[in-house]
Amino acid sequence: MKFLLRLVVLAFGGSIGMTLVTLGCALPEYDKWWPLFVVLFYLLAPVPTLVARRYAEDSGGSGGPCLELSIFITMGFIISAFALPIVLARSPADHPVIQWGACYLTLAGNVVVFLTLLGFFLTFDQEDAVYSMW
Repeated sequence: MKFLLRLVVLAFGGSIGMTLVTLGCALPEYDKWWPLFVVLFYLLAPVPTLVARRYAEDSGGSGGPCLELSIFITMGFIISAFALPIVLARSPADHPVIQWGACYLTLAGNVVVFLTLLGFFLTFDQEDAVYSMW
């Protein structure tokens, strides 16, 4: 039951984060959909870690350099997700791509979504997890 509660909390956190990103795009005073490109980083961020863990399980090792490289690539995706809205908001002052309010909403959504991804890995990394195949 405790595992199911964690799963529900993770789903709630992901939906709150995506709501914040969508609000940064869809509110009438912002009305630009450029910040939605951070979703691509949400999808790409866990992939190197999942591949490295699978590789470490198949080879029987602890991961070593492969796991460290995957963490480095994952951090690149996370930093890019935070940098994209800031770069879009700091474009030329006479005609910015997005407004700062949309940038702040997107950054808040980033924090929530990446904390949810961290919670996902911590929850499913436990030995007693039902879906430990991740």
